Amino acid sequence: MELGYVGLGNMGGALARRLLVSRRLRAFDLRLEAVQDMAEAGAQPAQSLEALGQACEAVLLCLPTSNEVREAIFGEGGLAAGMAPGGIIVDQTTGDPNATRVMAAELAERGLELIDAPVSGGPHGALAGTIAIMAGGTEAQFARMRATFEAISPNVFHCGDVGAGHAMKLVNNVIAASVRAATFEAVAMGVKNGLSLAACAEVLAKGSARSYTTEFTLPRLVDGSGKSNFALELMLKDVRLATQLGVDSGAPMFMANVARNLFQQAVNEHGGAEDVNELIHTVERNADVKVVGN
Repeated sequence: MELGYVGLGNMGGALARRLLVSRRLRAFDLRLEAVQDMAEAGAQPAQSLEALGQACEAVLLCLPTSNEVREAIFGEGGLAAGMAPGGIIVDQTTGDPNATRVMAAELAERGLELIDAPVSGGPHGALAGTIAIMAGGTEAQFARMRATFEAISPNVFHCGDVGAGHAMKLVNNVIAASVRAATFEAVAMGVKNGLSLAACAEVLAKGSARSYTTEFTLPRLVDGSGKSNFALELMLKDVRLATQLGVDSGAPMFMANVARNLFQQAVNEHGGAEDVNELIHTVERNADVKVVGN
């Protein structure tokens, strides 16, 4: 199967590199330097999205939002203009499940298929082959792409029909974001009452409050290596999508909406492009206490 990859940022680039361990791969990104880096890793550069579609039976994408996915597929000179009937597009973006279902229906009218397969575990997990892949599509579509997914990681899960992978990713990310927000606020309270950040990191990683935030993020804040390579604006986007899905489906999300407002405050204060762990400085200001460096 001829494979293509679109979107070579932190996440997409890591996924593409993992595929290159065992697969031939054509690659495209609007940033020429990203394409060149991938070419040096062994990928064949594509000159355009349409050309990539013409050359590939399956194309995977990892882009910031579903809006960019739509443009890459249906825009002038996009993938849909080049792919032959029977081709399949795999969206690994953290996207909007409803938008994904609409795009899948539009592509079906052209004889093309679209499934979703977002991931969780960060670029380091992608490169290490340990990342979780959450797929949404028919049984036949999942079977068709399973070997490709397993070339990235053995942790592959078929979550349901198209859109289900994105729904699962939103469940994952809104939980992770809410836990991060609650942990930062609680630690700030603890520090204000005489605890150190180091003590909080050590104890919370071993108790019933343990989470990714306590096991990985807090120790990084302690030793000064707190960058996560994930932008505040992307986390806010994921929480916003999750809470909107709750509204659309009549599932109240009281706690998640509180987290969304806190992340919005952090974006307003620090800028959306800043690392997600800048949230700790918003929490510090709200609590009038210095947490990092304490």
